[in-house]
Amino acid sequence: MSDLEWIYGIHAVENALTQQPERVKEVRFQEGRDDKKNQRLVQLCKSNKVRYSVVPRKELDQLFTQNKERAVHQGVVAYTTMNKAGNEADLHTLVAGLEETPLIIILDGVTDPHNLGACLRSADAAGAHAVVMPKDNSAPLNATVSKVACGAAESMPVYAVTNLARTMKKLQDQGVWIFGTAGEATQTIYEQDLTIPTAIVMGAEGEGMRRLTREQCDYLVKLPMAGVVSSLNVSVATGVCLYEVVRQRAAKATV
Repeated sequence: MSDLEWIYGIHAVENALTQQPERVKEVRFQEGRDDKKNQRLVQLCKSNKVRYSVVPRKELDQLFTQNKERAVHQGVVAYTTMNKAGNEADLHTLVAGLEETPLIIILDGVTDPHNLGACLRSADAAGAHAVVMPKDNSAPLNATVSKVACGAAESMPVYAVTNLARTMKKLQDQGVWIFGTAGEATQTIYEQDLTIPTAIVMGAEGEGMRRLTREQCDYLVKLPMAGVVSSLNVSVATGVCLYEVVRQRAAKATV
């Protein structure tokens, strides 16, 4: 099941029209903006037979009056069915069918849609196979996530599970090793072998992983912090961890 929602921003709309045009019901452009990027979007609408119109900026602004923050729509919005997260069974089916070494990101309590969108973007860029999060106490997949993710919200498989610790245990049963990030860990992520089937758990900023999540991890790891700050933004830390996996696997492939 999918819900219709207005998404906004050039990259989000372009990716929706490119990757899943059948989901896009309508596109609206702000009048007075006729640059090359908008012209490309118009051509995508025409080639995919998506209805579009040109309207005053005020009309676009009014679509997002319920947002807690101002939506920077960049003069283009699209009415589209949002991707829905899969469930635990879907996740385990995906993992069982992978021909590559699994790489999974688990987000425990990431409630900010900007952070979720940025994590999805990093996961997609690094070639992760899935992003897993609890069904409750997580940011929803909405227009803000779609804009920040720059298309990854449409391409990255996301799974919302009822019991995160149970899901982690089942991943372990499938041969996946789980590395939880924690500031008090004694080893850094750079000391671990991440060429094996890997899931990396990122906790909420400030609170970190919940107790049951932490206890289910095979290893606890940290990022070395050389300055005065005690931690990185969760989306930045996710990117750092993911690309250490990419580095290790690329190095192993050349041996």
